[in-house]
Amino acid sequence: MGKIVAILNQKGGVGKTTTTINLGAYLAKAGKKVLIVDFDPQGNATSGLGLAKETVETTSHDILFKPAEIVTAIHETELPRLNIIPTNSGLAAAEVQLVNKPNRELLLKKALTGLDYDYVLIDCPPALGLLTINALTAADQLLIPVQAEYYALEGLGQLLSVMQRVRQGLNTGLELLGVVVTMYDGRTSLSEQVYRELQKHFGDKLFKTIIPRNVRLAEAPSYGKPVSEHDKWSKGARAYKQLAKEMIKNE
Repeated sequence: MGKIVAILNQKGGVGKTTTTINLGAYLAKAGKKVLIVDFDPQGNATSGLGLAKETVETTSHDILFKPAEIVTAIHETELPRLNIIPTNSGLAAAEVQLVNKPNRELLLKKALTGLDYDYVLIDCPPALGLLTINALTAADQLLIPVQAEYYALEGLGQLLSVMQRVRQGLNTGLELLGVVVTMYDGRTSLSEQVYRELQKHFGDKLFKTIIPRNVRLAEAPSYGKPVSEHDKWSKGARAYKQLAKEMIKNE
């Protein structure tokens, strides 16, 4: 098994799923074998890679309770080397169903054990509940997408303290892979100010690659494709290609 990376920010709308899909696509294009685990009940990674949420039979919800079903849960995508475990709204019920389960924080880790991938990317829900704790317990690293806007730093302290608690009690090997700035608008001084502020807080844990605001990036999910297949020459596509390179370089 290679690296398991949880992609998480409890603040919604920061480009979390966009980052999961497009980083996964460019890692696959670089020759890596990649599995995306859609662990957000909204199922945007599932539809963003061309699967119909309503018709998928085995989902990330199922593998929590029947780990052996992971074989039937893995779907191929249009891209070679890029697979996905899809989800649908049924995953939302897991928060309640997990409450009384023994070792409830370890169920995703158990399901993913023994898989043969270079990267497993977990698209986490925008919340700090039991699903997210499962993702952090299963992961080797945490990647935090942060939108270049005024409230960017709000909530990051809480997220990092949750990560710290998971490290102390459930997953001593969990590390911060880094922070990536998304939805950057070079025409505003605010975006630059946010980037500088993040540099102060995170230093070399801030990825050098910046993901810009980009129409092609926003359009791609409606076609069920990563931006690499929608418009590979767009600014958004070039940025995610660079992010994948930076990630591989840091291995």
